[in-house]
Amino acid sequence: MREPGEGLEQRLARLALELHAEESPQAVMDRVVAAAAALVPGAEDATLTRVRARRVFSAAASGERGRGLDELQDQVGQGPCLDTLFHQEVTHVADLSTDERWPELAARAGEVDLRSMLCFRLYVAGDNLGALDVVSGVPGAFGEESEEVGQLFVAHAASALAASEQVENLRVAVVSRDVIGQAKGILMERHKITADQAFALLSRVSQESNRKLRDVADELAATGRLRR
Repeated sequence: MREPGEGLEQRLARLALELHAEESPQAVMDRVVAAAAALVPGAEDATLTRVRARRVFSAAASGERGRGLDELQDQVGQGPCLDTLFHQEVTHVADLSTDERWPELAARAGEVDLRSMLCFRLYVAGDNLGALDVVSGVPGAFGEESEEVGQLFVAHAASALAASEQVENLRVAVVSRDVIGQAKGILMERHKITADQAFALLSRVSQESNRKLRDVADELAATGRLRR
């Protein structure tokens, strides 16, 4: 929400603090799309897309139309979001239904009732985090101001998302270490073996059962069973 008398720079600075205060990457992404839809001139909706194993998926959306467009681009295998993710920093679409760059998407644009798009790549220090898309049902909804505001916004958004994922990875690593330690202790006591031998046993079961070491350790710590 905009505070009385607050300019763009103040709004972005306040938003950056709010994003960094969120407790999880998903919470950051949800806040990012809501803020983008409210902040970028012309935007009616916003989505944040990510890539996993070269497959694009909608990680957050401020409304169902934007999420539907993400899914449609994934189905036809083309679109401004995909181009932004893999080839360029910003993609501007004046009218999706007539844009010849993505003919299959243009032919089905009416399914999601969206016409204009601005797509911004989210990246920090060589790490591509995905793309932020702002959309509108009105042709030609986005101008130079929209692009300028969007580029300022994504710089803050990318920084906050990268920081939250780093914290989340550290948290997962600490939990994994604790669980593996518990599992090793159980095996050491049960079989009268050393810590290294217990870890080797967990690793062998992980490989033989094609399960992650953390999952094997978690099951052993929770149930007392070492399922091979």
